[in-house]
Amino acid sequence: MSATPTTGTGTKTVLITGTSSGIGLAAAVAAAEAGWRTVATLRDPARADALRKAAAEAGVELDIRQLDVTDEASVAAAVDGVIADYGRLDALVNNAGAGHVGTLENESVSEVRTVMEVNFFGVLNVSKAAMPHLRATGGRLITVTSVGGVIGQPFNEAYCAAKFAVEGYMESLAPVARTLGVSVSVIEPGAVATEFVNNIGIDLEGEIAAAGPYADAMRTYIDRTVGQFLNGAQTPAGAAESVLEALTAERPAFRIQTSDWAREFTGTKLADRDGSAVQAMTATWVA
Repeated sequence: MSATPTTGTGTKTVLITGTSSGIGLAAAVAAAEAGWRTVATLRDPARADALRKAAAEAGVELDIRQLDVTDEASVAAAVDGVIADYGRLDALVNNAGAGHVGTLENESVSEVRTVMEVNFFGVLNVSKAAMPHLRATGGRLITVTSVGGVIGQPFNEAYCAAKFAVEGYMESLAPVARTLGVSVSVIEPGAVATEFVNNIGIDLEGEIAAAGPYADAMRTYIDRTVGQFLNGAQTPAGAAESVLEALTAERPAFRIQTSDWAREFTGTKLADRDGSAVQAMTATWVA
């Protein structure tokens, strides 16, 4: 279901990336339910069936468009199209990203660059294109990061590096953007149901078998993490509530965790001046 493009300034417009599943899908539906004109984008339009179904079930309209965050031409076309059709952009939600599991000795630097391209530079591509329009409306720049953007996690070196980079960039940008009326926030989910296994895109048993001297540590990590995602993960809809908070709160916080677990987990790092508490915690994940 796609909204018919109409120009006008009465309804606020939000563009959300990575809406084929998970938090992005749930956030797109929630924003539309809250009255936002919602432009839901995804890299592959052929994967929009679940999004359309969720919108239909909720009785809302979404404007579904193609956007590949790693392709600057695709980004420009999507953002320019929103302005051409609606005349304004009031918020951007950077949600597109991809998981990754690996460790330094067992992966190439080019693989790490690919992770950074999607999870960090992709965020910059879309944010840069959106900023002039967000300045015009006094809008909001919201980025879904991860608790992995606060605490480095075993076998997530590349993924956490990208999320750390996003958090550092946005934390640095926030006071600058604020001088021109743009609010910047990051959303920090913990485990969200279905995302871990689906998004890392690897054969877990095959990865363990190929891990060499790291095999035992990787199996311990995988067993723990899969168990957490299957048994204690937050729903995408629950995480999307924090995105909606950043969209609608009068003065949204810069850093918003999506659950009590995420607040407790990130709090360990934010209060850990010498790093010993985090190291003691994550050591138990692999031994």
